[in-house]
Amino acid sequence: MSAISILYSRNTPFFRICPSRKISLSDLRSKKSKAYIDDKIKYALKLVNLDGFEHRSIDSLSGGQQQRIAIARAIVNEPKVLLLDEPLGALDLKLCQEMQYELIRLKNELGITFVFVTHDQEEALTMSDTIVVINQGYIQQIGTPEMIYNEPVNAFVADFIRDSNIIDGIMMKDRVVEILGTRIPCVDEGFGTNTPVDVVIRPEDVEIVTPGEGFMDGDITSVIFKGVHYEIEIMAGGFEWLVDTTQFYTVGTHVGIRVIPFNIQIMNKPESEDEEAAEIDV
Repeated sequence: MSAISILYSRNTPFFRICPSRKISLSDLRSKKSKAYIDDKIKYALKLVNLDGFEHRSIDSLSGGQQQRIAIARAIVNEPKVLLLDEPLGALDLKLCQEMQYELIRLKNELGITFVFVTHDQEEALTMSDTIVVINQGYIQQIGTPEMIYNEPVNAFVADFIRDSNIIDGIMMKDRVVEILGTRIPCVDEGFGTNTPVDVVIRPEDVEIVTPGEGFMDGDITSVIFKGVHYEIEIMAGGFEWLVDTTQFYTVGTHVGIRVIPFNIQIMNKPESEDEEAAEIDV
């Protein structure tokens, strides 16, 4: 059993399950007895925590209950693979999070493969064993959530899965890259010399330090409280850096920026906007 998420950047036609009928779950129309069908209906409803809802009208249910009914209708025939196209797209944030855990529980309990089609990066990271990232019809990367997040194959994947600082750079030589006119150490090798590259640095990997202690100084232009951290923008070297930190700073503060070499990701620049699919082992 597994959960596979298909992350896409543009609308792609996929099959969508939706609750459009009463809760008869009459998809069991093959030559089965009424008692058998009733038992299957009750079992499917119990799996989605809707025991006793067999005769309720769809219109009388909440959005979350309707989504559970759609899932019950999909699993009542015990499929080996279940395709869900944006199954949580119409739900509010709290209900969406509750349904994520509900679907994970169902996947584990039923032992079937779930294929999620979604443009919600957090949803894909939370619910999946494997993620497929698609851009304009091309597969960019296939991997575990950890691999997609920590080891993106190109700048598109890095920025799509999570807002990132993506900067034009020049690989001067192995382990040395130049960005915004400043040479900094990195851990990457094999890009040649004086090679144009994309440099990707995650917001959580940027450390705010005292001016002069980092590789670049700048001024804080924006501070937004996000609940568990502050999202800060720093203008430095002519670039607007995005930084996530748990420490509060005031707008206008002059600061330094530091990033350890291991957290600097170097990537080849794509040859065109219509980038070909990354080579993958399936």
